[in-house]
Amino acid sequence: MNTQFPNITILGGGLLGGSLALALGGQLNPPKVRLWARREETANEALVLGIAGATSDLAEAVREADLLVLAVPVGIMATLVAQCLELGLPAACLITDVGSVKRVPHDGLRLLLAGRNATFIGSHPMAGSERNGLAAVSANLFQNAACLLTNDENAPPEKIAGLERFWQSVGCRTTWMSAARHDELVARISHLPHIVAASAARICLENPADGNFGGGGLRDTTRVAAGNPEMWAEILTENRTALLNPLRDAIADLTEFLALLESADQPAARQWLITAKQQRDQLNALL
Repeated sequence: MNTQFPNITILGGGLLGGSLALALGGQLNPPKVRLWARREETANEALVLGIAGATSDLAEAVREADLLVLAVPVGIMATLVAQCLELGLPAACLITDVGSVKRVPHDGLRLLLAGRNATFIGSHPMAGSERNGLAAVSANLFQNAACLLTNDENAPPEKIAGLERFWQSVGCRTTWMSAARHDELVARISHLPHIVAASAARICLENPADGNFGGGGLRDTTRVAAGNPEMWAEILTENRTALLNPLRDAIADLTEFLALLESADQPAARQWLITAKQQRDQLNALL
């Protein structure tokens, strides 16, 4: 058991929250884990999956928490934490999240937690799937996943170390950076790829029946476009400041290639593709 966090509460019964609860429950001498879901039906589904601490009672979920993990949409985090404080969240509780953007939760929770002992440190485990909900959960979801941590609030060293050990205990590779650096990074390596995949799905599958003739390239390129549109619309809008320049770069890059095709410049088109292959090959070496 992680003695620093013997009581862990996860708010949000989706893919990440449910997978984290399963991962923790499968540890040797596991901590006491409570998984809160807004809907009683979701909590009951979690119980069936073997998550013994699942509940739809928020007060019960947060009563003894040493670590509170927010696995809910970023836009409601501050409101939900305010409710937790009113319902008796322990004063010394460490609060973290699994959100895809970091400046928004840091800004939203900073004023809320001012003058309190509770501390917020941002977390973003780069794990997930185009599938959603408890039906997609996996205890191995976090194995070898990068987890980006943000300490813009200057949390005490013991809490910093404790949270890093927590994520490492479920299989993550941890890295620290500022919230601003995080948002700029994921805009390029996560959020822009989702937009590109969605655009490819919109164009390539304008006639969905054409997909019958597609191969692995079509499936691989458009896979993440199958993600939850409501969730992704929120993520992309929240990180719009960091996302605008990479999106402009992508548009400019495609415009450049369009010009190469219009001029039938095969050598330049080949060099454009060589550059892309070289950069993708470097990613292969990291995987």
